[in-house]
Amino acid sequence: MGGMFLPSPSPSCLTALAQRIKTKHSGPSISRRRNWQIRSMRAVVQRVASASVEVEGKIVSEIGPGLLVLVGVHESDLQSDADYICRKVLNMRVFTNDKTGKAWDQNVMQKNYGVLLVSQFTLYGMLKGNKPDFHVAMPPLSAKPFYASLVDKFRDSYNPNSVKDGVFGAMMKVNLVNDGPVTMQLDSPQTSKNTSETTEG
Repeated sequence: MGGMFLPSPSPSCLTALAQRIKTKHSGPSISRRRNWQIRSMRAVVQRVASASVEVEGKIVSEIGPGLLVLVGVHESDLQSDADYICRKVLNMRVFTNDKTGKAWDQNVMQKNYGVLLVSQFTLYGMLKGNKPDFHVAMPPLSAKPFYASLVDKFRDSYNPNSVKDGVFGAMMKVNLVNDGPVTMQLDSPQTSKNTSETTEG
């Protein structure tokens, strides 16, 4: 029985096929992949027995029991992100109710404890090889007033005397006694930002 001979595909057909395979397996475009990256205000919250910030050998802020909050501000952050972080941190139930003995029952305001805020752009550090890169953090000129407004939100939402902060942009030594230890990471929602960017694109 004679064999069948099929014509060889033309170079143009091979090029088109290769392009279709590449498109199918290469995943979303670079512009769409940007939407998947972390684009939120970030806070690392630590329950502490005490915490303090030292600048040039002097203690500039300190609290007793309460929360030490390291805050990273993303370049795309809005006031809605600051509102979210403030509300969640102040209402986070990480303390024991002394009257009932129930753990994870009360927030920092119910305990009348302190809150120490520290700006921390390195929360957005990414390694390029072995070198940290912080390009997605909000630039200092914009981040300084934005961070200051966040501190004001905490003071307006709680007892102003109970909210302390470090020195923005300074080389700080942060001392703490982590109680537990308890450390939690909190990111503001990204949905509205990603939806907005996709619409604009």
